[in-house]
Amino acid sequence: MHQRKQAGHHLKNAKTRGPSLSSASSFPSAISAQTHPAGTLDTMIGSKHEAMEPAFSIFSAEAKRFPLILTLDQNGIPHRWITWQHAVWYYAKQRIAWETGTEAFTVNGGKCRNTGELSSVTAASIIAIKGKAMAIRGFNQTPPLNNRELFHRDRHVCGYCAGIFSHSKLTRDHIIPYCRNGIDTWMNVVTACRPCNERKGSRLPEEANMQLVYAPYIPNRAEFLILANRRILADQMEFLKLHVAAHSRVHLVS
Repeated sequence: MHQRKQAGHHLKNAKTRGPSLSSASSFPSAISAQTHPAGTLDTMIGSKHEAMEPAFSIFSAEAKRFPLILTLDQNGIPHRWITWQHAVWYYAKQRIAWETGTEAFTVNGGKCRNTGELSSVTAASIIAIKGKAMAIRGFNQTPPLNNRELFHRDRHVCGYCAGIFSHSKLTRDHIIPYCRNGIDTWMNVVTACRPCNERKGSRLPEEANMQLVYAPYIPNRAEFLILANRRILADQMEFLKLHVAAHSRVHLVS
């Protein structure tokens, strides 16, 4: 089990929480906010009375420089991935309920005019957000279907010949074809290499003498978060796997 650590006051002058990470760690030991004008520490802190969350895209070039941070609701249910800038905003607004994980990183801000001390925020790789206790409601909702997450669900293995292929050589095959009232859902699609997809055509697998080598399933939210992020830290993966269904193929990968 992961130990919950109560979040203290992480916006500090000169001192940071815990040891800084070495340069070999997944996160940089210190990220200078002054070198990132689009998300400076002072800008992210803003007014203490500001209620609306800022928008930090996980697809931006700046966000892609560092691993994403896993957020949970107050009950520890996985919620979503956020950028380090968004995490700093949560810490600055004192919105962190508790934190866990073995990784952390520090963002340095500007210097105090009176003392010359450097302000900083240290964030954990897994954080629970105050006021977000509703993630359980959406935990078992069907996640959106797209090829990237489908291929990851099926481990890039063709559902008919069991071959392993790169993304560009794979397709989404409808077990019951569209032309025969098949629908585009997780339970009616498998990953298929192009030759197998063409061979099957508009037929059912049994009509084409093609047997499925694995069964389709709907990933829950925890698994979808794994499928959607290819730069997951070890502590984040360990936490998410605790919430993944037992039948998931995620458990087949060490």
